[in-house]
Amino acid sequence: MKAITMQATALGAFLAIAATAAPAQEMFRGDAAHHGTTAAAAPRAFHRVKWTFPTGGRIVSSAVWRDGVVLFGSDDGNVYAVDAATGRQRWMTHTGGPVASSLALAGERAFAVSYDGRLYALDVRTGEVLWKFASEGERRFEAKGLHGLLPRSQTYPDLYDVYLSSPLVVDGKVVFGSGDGHVYAVDAASGRLAWKFATGDVVHASPAYADGLVVVGSWDGKLYALDAATGAQRWAFQAGLDPLIHNQQGFQSSAAIADGTVYVGCRDGHLYAVDLHTGAPKWNVDTEGSWVNASPAVAQGSVFFATSDTAQYRAVDAATGKPTQAMGSTQGYVFGSPTIAGDTVLLGVLNGSLQARDRVDGRVLWEFRTEAAKANRDWVLAADGKFNSGWLYASAWGDLSNDGTRRQDSVGSFYATPLVAGGTVFIGSADSNFYAIE
Repeated sequence: MKAITMQATALGAFLAIAATAAPAQEMFRGDAAHHGTTAAAAPRAFHRVKWTFPTGGRIVSSAVWRDGVVLFGSDDGNVYAVDAATGRQRWMTHTGGPVASSLALAGERAFAVSYDGRLYALDVRTGEVLWKFASEGERRFEAKGLHGLLPRSQTYPDLYDVYLSSPLVVDGKVVFGSGDGHVYAVDAASGRLAWKFATGDVVHASPAYADGLVVVGSWDGKLYALDAATGAQRWAFQAGLDPLIHNQQGFQSSAAIADGTVYVGCRDGHLYAVDLHTGAPKWNVDTEGSWVNASPAVAQGSVFFATSDTAQYRAVDAATGKPTQAMGSTQGYVFGSPTIAGDTVLLGVLNGSLQARDRVDGRVLWEFRTEAAKANRDWVLAADGKFNSGWLYASAWGDLSNDGTRRQDSVGSFYATPLVAGGTVFIGSADSNFYAIE
């Protein structure tokens, strides 16, 4: 997004192989490498909303699935387990802050990160808290004059820093990033610290894993590869910096790893491909200053991603970065990540729409819109579904501009990544509802 102008026993044995053997729906983006693909079939036409489950706050957490139960967090501070067939609550566990990331499941445990600065280990069957690990505290990315806001001497927290780091389970450890600038690895059985690594700023990207390496970006503009066993740095890739207004800087996108290459978006307006083992750049796609917050998905030799304020839907060759289909428009900003289910790409958009596209040619197959988006009570959206940016961001003065950011969510923005299981699409919305769509 451009500057505003004038605008994260038997159990031990299971965890040791979780990174390669975990079922595809048990952590963020499907697996430890975060490919963003699933073997489940997605509907090629919209039929109905199967059920809706209300929570007490905005949902930016992406769901995970096991044995007919979907699990997700909400900004109301709760972790929910809901029957995938009926939408009935199985259990609910309260944390001390918003749960703005995906859970990770391993063995009989579910791991969740909360804005109270703690990693929770829960009994996956009952929601009972088994242990908690405290980081040094959570916070959003912040900077003076952020995004060009006025006055420039004021430090502003970034309201677009909406996610927490989704935990990754690998080799008996739970790995996640924190607003305190560290990447943590915690023993999955006991909750004891195994190692931690200090970056230069907030870490809210979600770590990915392949070939013994944990790969994760920081708001310091660096993408790090860490030894999964020790936390030692193997390499760091430096992306763009923006020392003036800090707009074109930082990794909010989480990496996807495929065939020895790391694919990751950055707020410097690029999608990058770098070598997994050395960090050497292979290619990049320039989005002309538009953030790539969505984590890319990799399938059939192509990389699929979307942008924020330019609302681009793009597919490029995984080897070269060259386009593999015509660029499409999502009409609204995209923060959530695409999910590829067979020949269908599913993508949530901040204008309150969930889109299903053909994987091969990118055409829109169907679209679901929230009731809040249809009502559009505050004229947040124009007739074509795009945001009324001039109305929302008429002033660069901090409080007024931040109010516009909050009003965006009133249409039921989809920050979450769709989950597909049993022919049903599951996704939460900023309208506080969790949807099951057929």
